[in-house]
Amino acid sequence: MTVPTAELTSIILLATVAFLIAILWAPSLIKFLRAAKMGKGIRSAEEAPIYAQMHAKKAGTPTMGGILIWVTVLLLAFLPSILPGFDDINFLSRKETWLPLGALVASALVGLVDDYLNVKRIGPHGGGIRARHRLFLYTVIASIGAWWFFYKLDWDLLHVPFFGTFALGWWYIPIFIIIIVATSFSVNEADGLDGLAGGLLLAAYGAFGAIAFAQGKYDLAALCAVIVGAIVAFLWYNIHPARFFLGDTGAMSLGVTLGIVAMLTNYALLLPIICLPFVIESVSVIIQILSKKFRNKKVFRVAPIHHHFEAIGWPEPQIVMRAWMIAGVTAVVGLALALADMVTYLPI
Repeated sequence: MTVPTAELTSIILLATVAFLIAILWAPSLIKFLRAAKMGKGIRSAEEAPIYAQMHAKKAGTPTMGGILIWVTVLLLAFLPSILPGFDDINFLSRKETWLPLGALVASALVGLVDDYLNVKRIGPHGGGIRARHRLFLYTVIASIGAWWFFYKLDWDLLHVPFFGTFALGWWYIPIFIIIIVATSFSVNEADGLDGLAGGLLLAAYGAFGAIAFAQGKYDLAALCAVIVGAIVAFLWYNIHPARFFLGDTGAMSLGVTLGIVAMLTNYALLLPIICLPFVIESVSVIIQILSKKFRNKKVFRVAPIHHHFEAIGWPEPQIVMRAWMIAGVTAVVGLALALADMVTYLPI
């Protein structure tokens, strides 16, 4: 198979430019967030005694760091279409990138409002949008995405690796919504330690970007590459000790977008493998909630599971590095499965 050199060069260039732009304006964003007093609040000892004890030192660290990523992505998405002579790196297309970019912005704005309300302690239970209201809002965003696929793209096919592609009819819509909402909330659960969610997202977007490239979806691969470049810059300032946090404006938006990218490649069923650490985070929360409700006992000292490891004495960087290692392995395994499957099925 011949590698399309021009497209690969453009994608690498876009990732590099995204990194450079993001890393250059990150200090200004951090300074602005500090000046605006957008520091993260830590739950009180009465609410969560173990968590409060472990994270008291992080109180006041700026949140909303996800702004760095999605603003950089939008800048690189729209500037080439405006400026003359940059057509070679223009990755805007109706079929591949309009929907994920729209979802990125919509979910980022919802997350931004939630972050602001949390910081300012506006709203119930210490501030922020209620969980059920957030679920509703992200379900609405996912529903718009499902409508776009089903009616605009005339798409109702779900590929099952090594088994084939199946037409689901209108069942495609609820399945789409469940995948997008589950992915977004799983990413949000992992946003609890310095560098954790960013590193896991880096592996996931890298894998799906490679899958998109192998399918010939170069605009989608370019979008993933730009996100990867911006995430690397974010991690430069987010690794322990973090200078700012991802926040809901980053975690939820990147989770929603990741789910849509997976649907666009038609390898959404590989999400649990490629994103295994995110799955583990969510499952640990579900187990904890069910155990407390029906057994009146905890399974983990603190949930999600990364806080449990903190509570039993693992240093924060050790937890993050081990999670990154697992994410790297599962991303490679998922990518290898996708490539092996393409040899037979070559899904659209």
